Amino acid sequence: MENERKPLEVEVASPTGFCFGVKRAIESLEKCIGESAAADGAGKVYSIGMPIHNPQEVARLSRKGLVVVERIEDVPSGAGAFVRAHGVHPSVKKALLERCGGRVTDATCPFVKNAQEKAALLAKEGYSVLVLGDPNHPEVQAIVGCAGEDVSVASSLSEVKGVGKKDRLGVISQTTQKKEFLGAATEVLAPAVRELRIFNTICGATTQRQDAVRKITGSVDGLIVVGGKNSANTAKLVEIARSRNCDTLWIEHSGELDGRWFAGKARIGIAAGASTPDWLIEELKIALETSQVSRGMEGYDGRNDE
Repeated sequence: MENERKPLEVEVASPTGFCFGVKRAIESLEKCIGESAAADGAGKVYSIGMPIHNPQEVARLSRKGLVVVERIEDVPSGAGAFVRAHGVHPSVKKALLERCGGRVTDATCPFVKNAQEKAALLAKEGYSVLVLGDPNHPEVQAIVGCAGEDVSVASSLSEVKGVGKKDRLGVISQTTQKKEFLGAATEVLAPAVRELRIFNTICGATTQRQDAVRKITGSVDGLIVVGGKNSANTAKLVEIARSRNCDTLWIEHSGELDGRWFAGKARIGIAAGASTPDWLIEELKIALETSQVSRGMEGYDGRNDE
């Protein structure tokens, strides 16, 4: 029949979803909430900023006892506090320890901590430090806090070129940065810097997820990337897919699906940022499998057909 719905083929990128650092942070946070409940009966744990960049997972954790605040002053004295996977500026951690009487769980991702340590090492050895990344991202702000006084951030090649001639320059990357940017920045800096020292602090899990997106775009008619709109690593996946001329839909959850996007598509790929929980990926798979989305179908709103 002409109007018969044809099931979509669905392929999930591998690996996708939670990376080691985020999974570790979530497990630490849930343990911290449990310990807080045992200690004071309130079960509240305070995080300066979102613990991970996924609004749906943060909402789930908030129902358990997470409280997200923006200022140290908003953390009650003696309460349990949580340092997110992105890390915090050293001065913030010190203030939390003083305010909370030591009740601070530090869940900084080991790869982020490595970048912080490399920044501190470069500063100690007398290098000017350049961080490749988004200056407004909390991870970068935490790394900058470890890099001494002579530190700058570049988020584009034009900003890298603006660094100018240096005698001694050390370079590190935001862990979610694309390796192509690090390579291009190295080419720009090498002729201009007398002594150039580079640490590749890009997370292996980030690279694996980016490579998985590059691979899957060659075998699908369109790619759905599920993840927080405030997630830097998810944004990189979308950027990579679109740069390869793959029709890409970026959503935070299955309820944002738009049936018009599926027109003419038979095989759909799914990828997810490193801060996207498995339950959101599974919800999306179920929505695609049970809704009977068809090629050319219009008006699909993300809800399962009854």
